[in-house]
Amino acid sequence: MPFRTVCTGRRFGLTVILVATAAGCREDAESPTTPNAEPPLAVTAAAGITLAEVSTGYVHACGVAADNQAYCWGNNNEGQLGDGTITDRFRPVPVKRGLAFVQVSASDQHTCGLTTGGQVYCWGVNSDGQLGNGTHTRKLLPALVSGGRRYVWVTTGGGFSCAVTTANRAYCWGANSQGQLGDGTNTARLTPVAVAGGLGFRRVVSGGAHTCGITLANKAYCWGDNDNGKLGNGTSSGDRNVPVAVAGGLTFGQVTAGNVHSCGVTTGDKAYCWGHNVDGSLGDGTATDRSVPKAVAGGRSYAQVVAGVSHSCGVTLAHVAYCWGDNFAGKLGDGTETTRFAPVAVAGGIQFSGVAPGGVNTCGVTTTKAVYCWGQNAFGQLGIGTNTGPEECQFVPCSTRPRRVIAGS
Repeated sequence: MPFRTVCTGRRFGLTVILVATAAGCREDAESPTTPNAEPPLAVTAAAGITLAEVSTGYVHACGVAADNQAYCWGNNNEGQLGDGTITDRFRPVPVKRGLAFVQVSASDQHTCGLTTGGQVYCWGVNSDGQLGNGTHTRKLLPALVSGGRRYVWVTTGGGFSCAVTTANRAYCWGANSQGQLGDGTNTARLTPVAVAGGLGFRRVVSGGAHTCGITLANKAYCWGDNDNGKLGNGTSSGDRNVPVAVAGGLTFGQVTAGNVHSCGVTTGDKAYCWGHNVDGSLGDGTATDRSVPKAVAGGRSYAQVVAGVSHSCGVTLAHVAYCWGDNFAGKLGDGTETTRFAPVAVAGGIQFSGVAPGGVNTCGVTTTKAVYCWGQNAFGQLGIGTNTGPEECQFVPCSTRPRRVIAGS
């Protein structure tokens, strides 16, 4: 995907080193005073955190507790944890400002959250205007998205964000070079703009440089980057800056956009994926790209399927988690580092209510609201109190099996 100049770091799905400019890397008044990493903790007796939901970015994760407090952990080089610092955190820390959240969405280096009052706040890097507050200034604490609208859902992508209003209209802001905002242009936006077409959406989900959504009639639409067929409209190239219908005539209960592919669950509880498939992220047993939805192998009935950067995960109606695709650093959670072209069960026999595959790790919430993560842990993104082990995967600390996220600080 294309990049604008940002501070040295990662963009969703890729690792890049870029030269900083004053316009892209300014901080707000909440200047950090802490070091870049906290010391490891003794975690043998630490209590586990309980969260109602979790969202995994490239190397950080966030979630919301029953009391509507948001927590984040992992990499924090651009303030994406929202605690007022740029210190990496190895266990959950509260997002500051005293806001009550019902949902959060973590991307690469920014995070957005939806409050109980229907307002959207974002924090972290802002080089593309992905915080939606009319500036390019990064924020170490949550900043209100401009426009005064009330929302029911928010989602973050690679340098952009989107949300759905109480009137079921989709708005997006940030990077737009591939039409990922869906407003009929390729112009970056510093504040929310309406997605073209007048469709009523229940949910939209943003990926690396494309977005997909489910209408009130359970039809899937996608827009933005179409390399490898990730828009699902039967073509494998040609970006779209307005929503296009996903081909095949399926009705979907949910749809999700990853970095290079997309997935969805039909109203009949069957999982389909489309787009890039070299690492098996479509889960159809092949490495063949698909420009229209292709059934995930195994014929299982899913309550949820989510596309990550180069892997996907889902939870069946029986609360069993499965993952497939690239297995770098054990992010499939099956106890191995073997790439899988069809779904494999996450190890441990844990009953999950939801999973969230990210860039190099995955997190999930159990039916009892416990949180587990697995995969790479170089930035403490497993939330286990350290950025080491418990295993080593291709020279990086990792866990190839689920590990309980400990209580926040």
